[in-house]
Amino acid sequence: MKNLLLQVKDLKTYFYIEDGIVKAVDGVDFTINKGETLGMVGESGCGKSVSALSILRLIQDPPGKIVDGEILFKGENLLDKKPEQMRKIRGNDISMIFQEPMTSLNPVYTIGEQISEAIVLHQKLSKEKAIEKTVEMLKLVGIPNPDKRVNEYPHEFSGGQRQRVMIAMALSCNPDLLIADEPSTALDVTIQAQILELIKKLKNEIGMAVLMITHDLGVIAEVSDNVVVVYAGKAVEYADVKSIFKNPKHPYTIALQKSIPQLTDKPGIKLEVIEGNIPDPLVLPSGCKFHPRCKFAIDLCTEIEPELEEIKDNHIARCWMYNKEKSVNFKEVQETISVAKD
Repeated sequence: MKNLLLQVKDLKTYFYIEDGIVKAVDGVDFTINKGETLGMVGESGCGKSVSALSILRLIQDPPGKIVDGEILFKGENLLDKKPEQMRKIRGNDISMIFQEPMTSLNPVYTIGEQISEAIVLHQKLSKEKAIEKTVEMLKLVGIPNPDKRVNEYPHEFSGGQRQRVMIAMALSCNPDLLIADEPSTALDVTIQAQILELIKKLKNEIGMAVLMITHDLGVIAEVSDNVVVVYAGKAVEYADVKSIFKNPKHPYTIALQKSIPQLTDKPGIKLEVIEGNIPDPLVLPSGCKFHPRCKFAIDLCTEIEPELEEIKDNHIARCWMYNKEKSVNFKEVQETISVAKD
């Protein structure tokens, strides 16, 4: 595929700790095309951030280690790259907006010093030219009086402004791929909407691809072209955003949608909850990792883990109900899940 930018195949990232092996990412698959926004969604602790850090090879070793899989960026496997080669890619070809702008900025350096550092490193500009570009980037992300504020420190910026600074830093070298890890966390809804609109606007202007990581389905619906749903370190469903919301296939995706309020809900209606919790990564259940919380689980679900099944073009789910050979009550489960979605 000539438009393919990033392809992650069966990515596995484990953490070897005193109590055992934490399989934080245990089989994540997805692709991102040039200019596309892929939304990665799931509950906290399902492996979203570790997947992103694995792409950039920022997993601390020890205790973490990427044990298997491929991360193909522009056709080259990033797992084969030497550390100095990865340093050239990070911030230049692939940038990341980290989850907490409050803690990601160094309090003892000015905003200008922190943004211009990457520009000097990757674009080989002089410090004066780098500061000029930094001012341009601050203006681009909507920071008022950028020529003055470039000399200010992080504590002089509001939470929303610091998030904009992080976006300016990530975009300063015109990356091909931007990884946004919960970019609107801890912001009020007005600022959140502004940040998401800004990312969409800059994506269209620069032509970059975006990996949007969040637990918020509203954010996913707002910005994504395609969606990968992750649970207990595994990709459980992958499809375009319209299919995910109009015709979800995996029981976990359906449960996520039914746990959020809808505009059509009547006053006083109670939201459904997903019973139970994400499993302890040190003691994962046998078979399908979602089966202890799944309303549609059959005996097979407790015994053997399903593979990803292509249900229709570009719509994939990891569930036994879509395997006619293995699911003994295939028709019954299909009918039950159709009623549940309605």
